Amino acid sequence: MRRNHKQDLAARLGPYILFVAVCVVFLSLWSVSTSTPAFNPAGLTEDELMTMEFNGDIVRDENDRYINNPEKVQGIPGPAKVMRKAREELGELFEKKGTNDHGIGLLVIYTVKRFMAGFLSASVVGICLGVLIGVSPVCYKGLNPFIQLLKPISPLAWMPLLLYSVKDPVWTAMLVVFMASLWPTVANTAFGVSTIRRDYMQVAALLEMNASRRLFGVVLPAAAPAIIAGLRISFGSALVAVVPAEMLLGELGVGYLTWIEWNNLDISGVIFAIMVVGVVGFLLDTAFGRLSEFASYPEV
Repeated sequence: MRRNHKQDLAARLGPYILFVAVCVVFLSLWSVSTSTPAFNPAGLTEDELMTMEFNGDIVRDENDRYINNPEKVQGIPGPAKVMRKAREELGELFEKKGTNDHGIGLLVIYTVKRFMAGFLSASVVGICLGVLIGVSPVCYKGLNPFIQLLKPISPLAWMPLLLYSVKDPVWTAMLVVFMASLWPTVANTAFGVSTIRRDYMQVAALLEMNASRRLFGVVLPAAAPAIIAGLRISFGSALVAVVPAEMLLGELGVGYLTWIEWNNLDISGVIFAIMVVGVVGFLLDTAFGRLSEFASYPEV
């Protein structure tokens, strides 16, 4: 009994221990690989040291010794510098200092709004279109090649045409997310509807269900696993598309922050923005996974 208790405890704590261990190893390797050797003035004349100090390459510490200027150290910054940048950004979470200088909290809100508008609209259109295609074998066989042709096209490839058509970067960004989400949802919904067991449809016919009851009582529940799988794929594609769309269009959001930090040559800011993208994506994906559990059921 005690052994089973220990096994259960190890099974519960194992993932958390592994997560912490991986984080520690990653941060240690990152810190070691980005550490800068201490400045060694040996072999340098006083004039050379003064020139380097004048150029800002070195500075004096509290003991009046020369050290590398931390603001001019080249290479990837270490975790300590990125953490200082994170504290600075999180300390101004919802502040607006100018037209294009908004806090990271506001930028995340802009990105999530843009993402949700494109994803939800694409989900509604994709499910409706997929059902219409899937219920008809002729439509499915005739239109499926076009769906498979359009599905692998990168949503960013549509961006120049969309921007030329709507002439508005905000709408263009949402439409890029829409295009990223549409085709996987259409393809999976059409496949799920077209492969519904005949037994289900025969029962619906015997019960003399009308079209509405058949759709909501048989077709959609039976195709739900395939539809959820398509939405999950679309969700990931939309997350990948929204950030580069903001970068290229210059719209305020997490992607915009990444590009601005790069233009400012602030690599710490770039890494912080990448981490924010990862955290936002993880939280959205976790929330979507929890919601999808209500519409999923095990196959019997």
